[in-house]
Amino acid sequence: MKLLKHLLLLGALAAVTSAGAQAGNITVKGSDTLVILAQKWAETYMRSHPDVKIQVSGGGSGIGFAALQNQTTDLCDASRKAKASEIANCMRTFGGKRPVEYKVALDGLSVYVNGQNPIKELSLDQLKDIFTGKVKNWKAFGGPDAPITVYSRENSSGTYEFYKEHVLKGSDFAASAQTMPGTAAILQAVSKDKNGIGYGGGAYGAGAKHLAIKKDESSPAIEPTEENIVNGTYPIWRYLYVYVNPALDKGEIGAYLKWIRSDDGQKAVKDVGYFPLPANRRQ
Repeated sequence: MKLLKHLLLLGALAAVTSAGAQAGNITVKGSDTLVILAQKWAETYMRSHPDVKIQVSGGGSGIGFAALQNQTTDLCDASRKAKASEIANCMRTFGGKRPVEYKVALDGLSVYVNGQNPIKELSLDQLKDIFTGKVKNWKAFGGPDAPITVYSRENSSGTYEFYKEHVLKGSDFAASAQTMPGTAAILQAVSKDKNGIGYGGGAYGAGAKHLAIKKDESSPAIEPTEENIVNGTYPIWRYLYVYVNPALDKGEIGAYLKWIRSDDGQKAVKDVGYFPLPANRRQ
């Protein structure tokens, strides 16, 4: 009997030790738009919290929500709001509780063209015509007599879905659009293709030039600057999000999420090229 009690005690201690060893591990998965920022947050936080290990990977917002639902990630990075179906799927595995949503940064979605392209500005309607394939030659916008090459993201990307909803107004991308695995890949393609056009998060701006965007033909063309994005005058802006199972929103994970939204965490947002949340818009 004493031997049995001793073995049970050892087993309990082993379980506690194992749980404690995992307590400092945080996994983050989701939006490719957020990968650069999420890695910066992780590196900065781990320097001041050496007992915490944070693993970051991308794949797209949809991939992140699937991992959150399947409980194979602690945090889901998303460049769009969760869909109703994704919330419902999470609730089924979270014991009926909704995932907690945190706004963590602001982003102006830039539209990129090759540096040799003379076009400097376009309206939202013109972008829709280009990306749906209605207009296929740069000559229509005062550019060269050359075919337009459209570069887009894969459909698991939150950036793809945001752009489709807010710029294409729900219409499908042109069948000829070339799908790229991330914003960095789009930029690389556009930088090598003088007829190319693509879109992506502002933090990836190197390698091509961004366009000023007009809300409509009678509106001024607006640059994706911090001031214009924070005050909402740039037409293509969005929040970036982190979602978490409410049961995990405590301890080290809760502390990390709180730090991300603190002044220190928001400093990293600016360091990588996105825009910090004003204090009154942090949850």
